[in-house]
Amino acid sequence: MKEIIYTNNQIAQVAQQLLHQVQSKTLCFYGAMGAGKTTLIKVLVKELGGVGTTNSPTFGIVNEYHLENGAVLGYHFDFYRLKHETEVLDLGLEDYLSQDVWIFMEWPEKINSFLPRDISKINIEVLDTQTRKIIF
Repeated sequence: MKEIIYTNNQIAQVAQQLLHQVQSKTLCFYGAMGAGKTTLIKVLVKELGGVGTTNSPTFGIVNEYHLENGAVLGYHFDFYRLKHETEVLDLGLEDYLSQDVWIFMEWPEKINSFLPRDISKINIEVLDTQTRKIIF
């Protein structure tokens, strides 16, 4: 397990470290509302070469990110609004997970029964208004 304490101006370096040390391309982000999950995912997508706008898919549940050549870089899920975990079956979660792309999941605890075995868990804790601790 690795632990990093960082501020917003260090987030790009944290994203690079994370990308080099995670064991899986399926990243599950745990943390309180406002902890910085979406912010970190935005930076990860940028570090991976993603183009276009990156934002939380809270209302659409899933966003698709692309590389400059148009290829799919990955998918960003936000399960916060799910009422029951079986709703992910309607989304076709298995189809997304079967692709060799990056998967970013916010609020994965809402779909525990459907999480694949091969995931990297990333916990973000708020230390103060500018400082976060990430454990992965």
